[in-house]
Amino acid sequence: MELDLNMLRPQERIALQLRMLYEKEGFRQYRMGRFEEYGLYQENRRFLASDQVITFTDLDGRLLALKPDVTLSIAKNAQIEDGGCGRFCYLENVYRPSQESHTFEEIRQMGLECIGAVDDGVTAQAVSLACRSLALMGRDFVLELSHMGYVTGLLDAVGAPEGFRPRLLACIRDRNLHELQTAASDAGLSRQGTDALCRLGSLAGNWEEVLNAAEPIALNASMGAALTELRTLCEALSREDLTNCLRLDLSLVNDMDYYNGLVLQGYLADLPRAVLRGGRYDPLAAQFRNGAKAVGFALYLDELDRLNDAASGQEKRVMLNVALPKGRLGDKVYNLLAGAGYGCSEDYSDSRKLVVENAEAGIRYFLVKPSDVAIYVEHGAADIGIVGKDILEESGADVYELLDTGLGKCRMCVAGPEEFVDDPGRSLRVATKFVHIAKEYYAAQGRSIDIIKLNGSIELAPLLGLSDVIVDIVETGTTLRENHLKVLTEFMPISARFIANRASFQFKRREIETLLDRLTEVMG
Repeated sequence: MELDLNMLRPQERIALQLRMLYEKEGFRQYRMGRFEEYGLYQENRRFLASDQVITFTDLDGRLLALKPDVTLSIAKNAQIEDGGCGRFCYLENVYRPSQESHTFEEIRQMGLECIGAVDDGVTAQAVSLACRSLALMGRDFVLELSHMGYVTGLLDAVGAPEGFRPRLLACIRDRNLHELQTAASDAGLSRQGTDALCRLGSLAGNWEEVLNAAEPIALNASMGAALTELRTLCEALSREDLTNCLRLDLSLVNDMDYYNGLVLQGYLADLPRAVLRGGRYDPLAAQFRNGAKAVGFALYLDELDRLNDAASGQEKRVMLNVALPKGRLGDKVYNLLAGAGYGCSEDYSDSRKLVVENAEAGIRYFLVKPSDVAIYVEHGAADIGIVGKDILEESGADVYELLDTGLGKCRMCVAGPEEFVDDPGRSLRVATKFVHIAKEYYAAQGRSIDIIKLNGSIELAPLLGLSDVIVDIVETGTTLRENHLKVLTEFMPISARFIANRASFQFKRREIETLLDRLTEVMG
């Protein structure tokens, strides 16, 4: 009896198909245990997504860890002939902390690694298999490519100080041009340097067009070499007819400590986040073998089980799903969008409906609690949304931040009694409802704090001796003054931001950018 693959769950079916594909291409299956020596991860922390690892002591007294990563183990333990290139594939579970659940989650990964003598041909084979892996899913897909050498070369060319680079890269990664300009100014970059960084976001699309646009503005040898590598790779893929779903985006950046060259991300239609990630990671490979190079990728199989629930058919017209916050901010944004041609025939504010749409304009509004906007967008229930910077930062949502609307301006501040004097000899007691923001702010200063989480009447905490200071939003400062409090430090401007789901941006980019352009016009 033949095995009917359609009887399997998507994750199971695709895992079987991928294994057959990889083994046919000469990859050997690498099997490893659930546990690994903790020392491996302790010594190579910079290559891990998080410092948090589940550890325990075995019966022999050894400190072990539930593996948070597969690549490290393969790079350390795989048997590779001198001068050769080891090709390995794997199907393994890893254990990583979840920001959403505040616990560890088990993640099912399938991937491949090429370690040793990795040349252009090996790299092309790996990327080809990434394309073919996504094609097996039976959905529209996009494979994004970039090169860290182009981005780091640009940072060198514009003279970006090392201490400012993480902040600059974060803005580039989030397509956050408004804050990128501020960060560049704080870093002391020239107007020309700032413009060059902001131009990265426009270097995205068809590989030939992007390379032709990027080559004349390559400012040093590193940038030029990166573009040459990308052209060689894309030409090889075009000979296999694999470039139809290929997209270059030179604003795609990843961990600089991990990736030193090519980076890639794969998206499937109807899924809210990347299902494939990888690239060149020579620094990690060289930790265990002098001169070794490496390239690989991992597929996140757990995401594929959502394919059963995702819409199987495409809408005749692309609809943009917008998470609109209930209240004054949502009313203002809706009026702006209605003025740009995205209004609805029914007055959403007079309706009890939570979903209203204008099919002709290709827009659908979801009316949600302001604090939930970022969640709806990150998880793909909405393509785009409008949310306050305070809520966005507190949630840590992994989204694109495309526009500062300038609406709802205020600022995040540290405030305390008028007579307050900080005592660095003890922990500072901080009352706030913005726990994540407060922790990040004081961690950057190296200040020890005790967080007291409150949900309302934050100003009352220092008056009653519950806290020394508060971290809260300040608009006019009237409430502070009336309670004999004052602003001690302003550290974050707040306004409403236009955000987009990263996967939606790949498949609905034209519609999103058109809406943004029209919104910008009516805002003046």
